[in-house]
Amino acid sequence: MTEEHKVSFTTQNRLIIFGLILSTLLIMAIAVFASVNIQKNLNQSYQDFGQIISKILAIESVELTKDAQASETLSILKTHSNSILKSNKDVVFIEFRNANGDLIYKTKNNTDETSQIPNISVSSPMVNLSDNSSIGSVTVGLSGSLVDRVSSTTRASILFVFVIVWLVFAFVILINTYLITRELRILRNGVQKISSGEFGYTIEGEDVSDEVQELFNSFNQMSARLNIYEEQNIEQLTLERNKLEAVLMSIANGVVVCDNNDNVVLINNHAKELLELDADELLNTNIQEYVDTEGEYCFNDKIEEYKNLSMEEKSTKPIVFNVTIGGRILKSIISPMFTRNHDYLGYIIVLIDVTREIEMDQMKSHFISNVSHELRTPVTVLRSYIDTLYNYGDEFDAETKKEFISTLNTEIIRLNGMVNDILDFSRLDSNAKIEKSENDICQLVDSCVSQVGVLLKEHNLKIEVEKENDIPLLIINYDAISRALTNYLSNAIKYAPHDSTIKVRLYKELEDNLVTVTVRDEGIGIAPEFQKKVFERFYRVENKTHSVKGTGLGLHLVKTTIEKHHHGHVFVASQVNCGSTFGFSLPIDLAKVDAVKCDELV
Repeated sequence: MTEEHKVSFTTQNRLIIFGLILSTLLIMAIAVFASVNIQKNLNQSYQDFGQIISKILAIESVELTKDAQASETLSILKTHSNSILKSNKDVVFIEFRNANGDLIYKTKNNTDETSQIPNISVSSPMVNLSDNSSIGSVTVGLSGSLVDRVSSTTRASILFVFVIVWLVFAFVILINTYLITRELRILRNGVQKISSGEFGYTIEGEDVSDEVQELFNSFNQMSARLNIYEEQNIEQLTLERNKLEAVLMSIANGVVVCDNNDNVVLINNHAKELLELDADELLNTNIQEYVDTEGEYCFNDKIEEYKNLSMEEKSTKPIVFNVTIGGRILKSIISPMFTRNHDYLGYIIVLIDVTREIEMDQMKSHFISNVSHELRTPVTVLRSYIDTLYNYGDEFDAETKKEFISTLNTEIIRLNGMVNDILDFSRLDSNAKIEKSENDICQLVDSCVSQVGVLLKEHNLKIEVEKENDIPLLIINYDAISRALTNYLSNAIKYAPHDSTIKVRLYKELEDNLVTVTVRDEGIGIAPEFQKKVFERFYRVENKTHSVKGTGLGLHLVKTTIEKHHHGHVFVASQVNCGSTFGFSLPIDLAKVDAVKCDELV
C-alpha cells in the first residue's frame, strides 16, 4: 500500500464516521418530529372519534325514546348504551343527564381489556327535533387504548431504526478505533519501556500514517537523548541525593519533611527518637494523625494554623510551638519548602529538644527567688538588731549586748557564705584557670572538720575521721578543695538528725590512681530519682523533710571544682531514711592529667 493510499484511507475513515454521525442525528431528528406529529394527529382524530360517537348516541337516544313512556325510557337507554359498550371496547362509560343536568343513567364497560379510567370524555346535547329544545345530554368516556397501541408501535419502530443505525455506527467506530489504537499500542509499549528504565529503546512503525510516523521518530529521538542523559547524570544525581539524605539523617535536630497533602515523605533518625517512633512508623502517613504520649493530636491545630497563612506569611513567619513527648519538651518550627523556581512543595517540621533549657530557666527563676529570700532574711535580721542596739544599747547589759553581737556575727557569716557561693559560681563556671600547688590533703581534711566544730555543737553532732596512712601530696587549689569539702560537711550537718555521727573517710584507690574523700551522714537520704540531679546548678530537692533553705549552688560548685578544675569526679550514694554518702575523688598525679588534657585540646 502506497503512502497516498494510506492518507486517503485515513481521510475516508474520518468522512465515513462523520457521515454516519450526521446521518444518525438526522434520522433521530426526523423520527422524533414524526413521532410527535403522529401522536398529535392521533390525539385529535381520537377526540373527533369520541365526538362522533357521542353525537350519534344522542340522536339515536332521542329517536328511541321520543314515543316511549317515561317508565320505559330508562330501560331503552340502558339497552342501547350496553349494546354500544359491547360493540366498542374503547368506550369506558356512557351517562345520560336530563335538561337540568341531573344524572338519569350511567353504565360502565367492565371488561378486563378496557381501562377503568377514561382518557377522553366527550359530551353532546340531546335535542327534540320537533321544537329544537334540549332534553338532556350524553357523555361518552373513551379509554384511549387505541391511541396507546398506535403510539407504542410507532415508538418501537423508531427505536428499532435508532438501534440499527447505532449498531452500524458502533461497528464503524470499532473498526476505526482498532486501526488507530494499533498505532497507539505501539507507542504505549515504547513509553512503558522508557518508564521502566530502558532508555535508548526505539519503535518501528509499519503501515502507519505520516503523522504517526513523525510521532514515532520524535519518540526515538527522545529515547536516544534520555539514554545519553542517563549515562551522564543518573549516577551523579543519585550520589547527590544520597548526600542530601545522609546530611539530613545526621542533623542533630529532628527533621520531618511533609508534602502538600500533609504526608510524611522523609524523617531523620533524631526525629524518630524524639517522637518515640519505631523504624518507619510515621513514613507515608498523615502527620496530623500523630498522637503524643497524652493521646493528643499535638501537631493538628498548628498545622491547620500554618495552612491558613498566606504564602508570604509562611515564608516570613514560621509557626513556632512546643509539644511534650515522653516527658521531653520539643520546640517545633514549621517552615515552607520551595523548589529553585519557588514552587511550593510542602513544609518541614524541625524538632529541637529544649527540655534542658526550659528546666534551667525554671531553676534560674527558682534560684533568683531563693537567693532573694535568703539575702532578705539576714539583711532584715542585721538591720533589726543594729537598729535596736543603736537606739536602746544603753539600756542593755553586757550579756545582752554580747548575745546581739553574736547573732549579728552569725548572720554576717551566713550572708558572706551566700555571696561567696554566688561569686564562686561565676568564677568557677568560667574558663578561667585557678592556681594549684602541692598540698597535704590530710591536713586539709582536719582543717575543714575543725571549721565546722561550732555547727556540730549547735546540732549536738559528732564527727569521726578515718584516714589511711601514706596519703600522697596532691597538686590542688587548697581553698577550692577546702570549700568543696566544707560544703559536704555543712550539708551533712544540716540534714543529720541530732545526737548522730558524721563519718569522714580519706583513702587511696591505687588501681585508679585516685585519692577519695567521703562524708556520710545518718539523715533522711535522697530518693534515687533525685540523686542524678543534685549536682546540677540551682537544683534543690524540695519536700516536707528537705526544708533547709539555700541557693542550690553548693553541690554544683563542688562538681565544678572537682571535675572541671581538678579532673576528678564526684558521686553520691543514698537511701531514703538510711543516710547519704557524698564524696569526690582526685587524681594523685594531677600534673600528668593536665598535660593529657592539654594534648587533647591541641
